[in-house]
Amino acid sequence: MGYKNAVSVFPADLLEAIQQYIDGEYIYIPRKAANKKRWGEVKNSRQYIQERNEIIFSQYRDGISVEDIASCNYLSPKTIYKILANRKSQC
Repeated sequence: MGYKNAVSVFPADLLEAIQQYIDGEYIYIPRKAANKKRWGEVKNSRQYIQERNEIIFSQYRDGISVEDIASCNYLSPKTIYKILANRKSQC
């Protein structure tokens, strides 16, 4: 999100109308619904986590303990159990 000076963006009459409601303060203008991106789309976080969870599930199937998997992935055992339960429900 970047800041722009309203003087350089809005026509003078629109700027005056906005100043009737908010004068000299910051205002957030949200994106249009059609332009919104889902969580993880910008930096591929969603794909990274999905791949990580698949690796965790395969490690578990190979007999590695939940505590060891948690330690290697810097996650709590409770989080590993949630990942496993979610993955098992998808199969």
